[in-house]
Amino acid sequence: MPSRKMTPAAADATAPSQKPPAKKAAPAKKVTAAKQAAPATNATAAKATAKKVTAKKAAAKVVAAAAAEAAAAGPDQAQTERARRILDLLTARYPDPVLELDFASPLQLLIAAVLAAQTLDERVNQVTPVLFAKYPTAADLAAADPAEMEQILMPVGYYRKKTQIVMKLAAVLVERHGGEVPMTFEELVELPWVGRKTANMVLGNAFSVPAISVDTHVGRVAHRLSWGPEKDGEATELGVSALFEQKDWVPVNLLLILHGRRTCHSRKPACGACSLAPECPSAGLDGKGELDPDKARALLK
Repeated sequence: MPSRKMTPAAADATAPSQKPPAKKAAPAKKVTAAKQAAPATNATAAKATAKKVTAKKAAAKVVAAAAAEAAAAGPDQAQTERARRILDLLTARYPDPVLELDFASPLQLLIAAVLAAQTLDERVNQVTPVLFAKYPTAADLAAADPAEMEQILMPVGYYRKKTQIVMKLAAVLVERHGGEVPMTFEELVELPWVGRKTANMVLGNAFSVPAISVDTHVGRVAHRLSWGPEKDGEATELGVSALFEQKDWVPVNLLLILHGRRTCHSRKPACGACSLAPECPSAGLDGKGELDPDKARALLK
């Protein structure tokens, strides 16, 4: 009988089976335990973070509600007297408060305020002289070559979007107001990209109309002084304006902005070098404010 060659598959089938050496079980158990422990640890941390966030939100709601209630009720004599003392202290600290955006007309202030969104005032002040020298009127701004304007606005960031905003805003001024900036709050807030903050800034600083413009600095300082909720600009506007006579609104506004920039910083206020500390219920901010005088003075700007 002729011999038959065994195929590789058949050879494998007839060959005795050889099992690979078993791995040690202990390391595998350790890896498995570590994998099981990681999700549990992450879940615990997530729950702790969620509790903290919930607690902060609850505290913020309590403060906001109290501030809103106080604003609705109006200030009493003690509150107005305290506000006057704080105004005197701020005036002594910043004797010549001025808006830090440079402008020579209502149009220039309006455009500069729009450009200042998410940008330092110093950068805006660098580009506006060039911008207004090339485009002195609203009609000139509306008819500008976008590429040329973008080159001018590049240092302020988001320059392409801001070029579109400036040109559209200028076009609306030409269409609705003959190229002039309106002098009423109602007309200002109807302009594109103009909200309460910008409208009040223009009214107070370009037209000398009593107004409170609540930017991030005013909101923060007013909140720390218990004058209004930090995240509600309109409530803070009402709260601050109720404490002072109308003739003081614009100076108070400028002083709060300067204090927020120079002393009452967002992350680490210089409480130990702040003249308002005796009148401020937030001095120290639960350990966040710098109370050491020497260290606090180093934080001043």
